[in-house]
Amino acid sequence: MPRLVPDHLLGAIGPFATGRRGWVAFSGGMDSTVLLAALAQLRERLPFRLHAAHVDHGLQPASAAWSDHCRRLCDDLEVPLTCLSVDARAAPGESPEAAARTARYAALMGLIAPGDRLFTAHHQDDQAETVLLALMRGSGPHGLAAMPALAPFGAGLLARPLLGYRRADLEAFARAAGLVWIEDPTNAVLDLDRNLLRHQVLPLLRRRWPSLAHTIARSAAHCADAARLLDGQAAEQIERLALAGGAALSVRGLCALPAELGRTTVRYWIRSHGRTVPDQVHLERILTEVANARPDATPLVAWPGVEIRRYRDALFLLSPLPPAPEPGARIPWIGPALALPHGLGSLARSPSEPGAASAPLEVRFRVPGARWRPAPGAPSRALKILFQEVGIPPWLRPYVPLIHAGGELLAVAGVTPSAGVIWSGHPWEDLGLFR
Repeated sequence: MPRLVPDHLLGAIGPFATGRRGWVAFSGGMDSTVLLAALAQLRERLPFRLHAAHVDHGLQPASAAWSDHCRRLCDDLEVPLTCLSVDARAAPGESPEAAARTARYAALMGLIAPGDRLFTAHHQDDQAETVLLALMRGSGPHGLAAMPALAPFGAGLLARPLLGYRRADLEAFARAAGLVWIEDPTNAVLDLDRNLLRHQVLPLLRRRWPSLAHTIARSAAHCADAARLLDGQAAEQIERLALAGGAALSVRGLCALPAELGRTTVRYWIRSHGRTVPDQVHLERILTEVANARPDATPLVAWPGVEIRRYRDALFLLSPLPPAPEPGARIPWIGPALALPHGLGSLARSPSEPGAASAPLEVRFRVPGARWRPAPGAPSRALKILFQEVGIPPWLRPYVPLIHAGGELLAVAGVTPSAGVIWSGHPWEDLGLFR
């Protein structure tokens, strides 16, 4: 096969060439075509098996033809191709670019096994666009650091070996090698912010500052250094303030920090759990409304996919709570195990517990005035008091399974030891609240 790209471009990929399988995110566009051709040329020197993945977003009438083009090119290069179809339609108020990117990365993440590496063809001009967009959003050092050359991605890593190259360099390589690629018509739509920067703003800036993309990339690297230092400081604070294995932070400790360190710590805490970092408004609400609320209050700050709640001295990072079970629901429990509705996991009981295996049981939720008797003849106790003593927050109490036998509350899942009941697989196992 003739050499498709210069040796120095192949060399740029070398430092990233480790792993079990290497997947090229292959759109069929010019950038990813150059990257795939380069890796195919380098194949005999790679320590992993080379694969390509094409995501059909289903947003263009020609998307099926684009998939066919990608198959033909991969056949020519003898690279196995996996085609994935996604629903990339934007929700109301959502950026079409963001919706497509989220759908694409979610699909690609499903391919990545431990030890795999995903290669994307982002280059220096992409980096400049990303920094400017972050600047327009008022981002801090993490946003202005833009795209790292290597980052965690699902069970593996995401590598961007072409960040040192301009788009014009890659196009020159592609044309000299006679490569054929797809031109997506949406790349010319100026209603999209990135396209406006690419076609109108950046060309104007380059006429005055020809090395603009390189200079912006250098600034992004400086911001990345600053972001790492901030993350180091925040990690030290989280180690000191962590509760429930890091799923919660001490409110008193957080409020004692200087304001700027408190904001940095909360951002890092949220990001380190793989959640979307909030905008400035939501962040300030966390540090004022939630952290400074009365200890007996149950404040909430939420944004898509995330809820921040407080109980006593603990600030909790949660996924949105599912719909609570109906208070009047009665679920017969027959057999040793029971799958609960609403994604609440399952219950199991030990046959070694006297009478546990044979007693007809019933599971309920939110029983008004419920009382629990720890032993026959012992005084009963209000369920509310029991929850308070073991530290179950009010916002989780409607989800706690109440196990009844003969109309009497026999056990509270995850709270009381009665009847050998074990509650597992529920969304809050990592909070350390239910044992």
